[in-house]
Amino acid sequence: MKTYKELLTLEMEKIGKDPASIFVGQQVLFPGNPMSATLEKVNKNKIIELPVMEETQMGVSLGLAMTGKKVVTFYPRWDFSISATNQLVNHVDKFKLMTGKDVKIICRIGKGADFPLDPGHQHKGNYLNEYKALCPNITFIDLQNPYDIEKSYEKAFNNAGIFCLIEYPERYNDKVVS
Repeated sequence: MKTYKELLTLEMEKIGKDPASIFVGQQVLFPGNPMSATLEKVNKNKIIELPVMEETQMGVSLGLAMTGKKVVTFYPRWDFSISATNQLVNHVDKFKLMTGKDVKIICRIGKGADFPLDPGHQHKGNYLNEYKALCPNITFIDLQNPYDIEKSYEKAFNNAGIFCLIEYPERYNDKVVS
């Protein structure tokens, strides 16, 4: 049996072995949010730690992807990704339409926990349906079912395009039969 977090960690390790992979975000190199713990088996030279600047982070992610990198970019809360909406909607979502070219970006977006500790209304929104409507050229995958983690990350990493995988850090310790 593995936990939800262990399954995510395995997928990050697999992605990290690809020479073109790179990981971008806040508190990804240094601990600070639950997602950072899923990078423990990724070479630290592949991780770019950024300050709090969500819109710039999405722009940097697109720029890296334009150079051939396979980018995994981290937003530990939907609420934080709101600041990146301009880049996501107007550039990332429409990149292939504007250029005819594919890039590889995986956005890991966390849905803020409702329990055991309530982080407040500004940290637990779930905007999946709203972002699906705003970004018709992005594939969104909701990882409520931990059994979907492996196949979802394989799909996202092995296929062209932009994928946003929504995860639930409050479930990181849930045991899953693998």
